[in-house]
Amino acid sequence: MSKKNKRENKDIYELVAANIKKYRKELGITQAELAERVELSHEFIRRIESKKGKKNFSIETIFQIAVALNIDVKQLFDFPKDKN
Repeated sequence: MSKKNKRENKDIYELVAANIKKYRKELGITQAELAERVELSHEFIRRIESKKGKKNFSIETIFQIAVALNIDVKQLFDFPKDKN
């Protein structure tokens, strides 16, 4: 995999992670509550949302999180809208 592809791969994980955190907070639930809803550990959700470290989660996990957040899975791939 080229350096560009590795960077793009990292960027998509970071985008999805940021959107998970955004929608979780909008729903007003904690990381622990989200973890319980998707039957994952609190630590796993914490690592997903963390800005540090390598992220590695499956399409199935992304889908389960979207269901738990009551959103369409594609919303986790949306880029932030400009505020201007």
